[in-house]
Amino acid sequence: MKIGVPKEIKPQENRIGLTPDSVKTLTSNGHEVLVENDGGFEAGFDNNQYKSAGAKIIDKADDIFNDAEIIVKVKEPLSNEVKMLRENQIVFTYLHLAAAKELTKGLVDSKAVCIAYETVTDNNGRLPLLAPMSAVAGRMSVQAGAHCLEKNQKGRGILLGGAPGGEPAEVVILGGGVVGENAAIIATGMRAKVHVVDKSEARLKQLSEMFGDKIIPQLSDKTDLEKLISECDLLVGGVLIPGAEAPKLVTKNMIKNMKRGSVIVDVAIDQGGCVETSKPTTHAEPTYIVDDIVHYCVANMPGGVPRTSTIALNNATLPFLNRLARDGYYKALKDDPNFLAGLNVHKGEVTYKAVADVFGYNYLSAGEALN
Repeated sequence: MKIGVPKEIKPQENRIGLTPDSVKTLTSNGHEVLVENDGGFEAGFDNNQYKSAGAKIIDKADDIFNDAEIIVKVKEPLSNEVKMLRENQIVFTYLHLAAAKELTKGLVDSKAVCIAYETVTDNNGRLPLLAPMSAVAGRMSVQAGAHCLEKNQKGRGILLGGAPGGEPAEVVILGGGVVGENAAIIATGMRAKVHVVDKSEARLKQLSEMFGDKIIPQLSDKTDLEKLISECDLLVGGVLIPGAEAPKLVTKNMIKNMKRGSVIVDVAIDQGGCVETSKPTTHAEPTYIVDDIVHYCVANMPGGVPRTSTIALNNATLPFLNRLARDGYYKALKDDPNFLAGLNVHKGEVTYKAVADVFGYNYLSAGEALN
């Protein structure tokens, strides 16, 4: 099969869909891989590495979209990429459609087959293709938040771990999933005082066993969230409802009661954000201020560490891509209900219920779409 890897064009997005090692695996299996010129350069992979792996270097993205049967990306297609999609072409990437009305319409109109990394599941109901980037974003959230707390970033002017004679910062992490767990790894490592809020008692027990007394686990329905947020220095939003828009757990009134110079890092911004005052930002201009609170809402946080992120992502996605290329999408999805869960749009139909519901599309289940 012919696989196309265009250069990412979202602002400050430096990841790429495939590493040279992944390309070598695919070409060794008899597939043809087209990589856009210098597409992996910012992630530390040059054209010669891709050529050595058996890829063909293509000068223009439109030639890749025109020739490839499968388009492999990292971020969702932007409008000019959507226009290049063809009927029956397979798109394999992060989509986050529940927060992207125009993109959803564009993909429906394209009649392409669109498989989203973030809704592919495993036998335990987890999200194996979202997990590596959630881990990166969770770790970066505390790193970014600590930086934003510095006075020259308009923060409170405090050190996350405190200092001899000085108290550590109060960190509140909303959500104990992959983002929350990895945020806690860094926050406890930096010796902050860390609260993790989650709705699952079982998950909080797991985290308590993992971190011991380094975290304060708090069950969401037994916690005064408003009070907790008003006392924190850094708030990390790591809430996720798979494939759906993130719930707005933090209201404008809660923001008004936070300490001046406190920081919010809303990792859920890809899915619309879990903070009422959140709006997407970029690595070039990552923060803005609302009611004296610093908001960091970069929509592609792992793009800031593109080499680490690209390698981690490929470790998860390559086995699925191998099956897509070997068997074609119909058999690959039909044979694996977990992979089938990734099908969001199929030849003009919305096949993911949360996306259909939020935008009022007729919902056709992924299984029905393939019948």
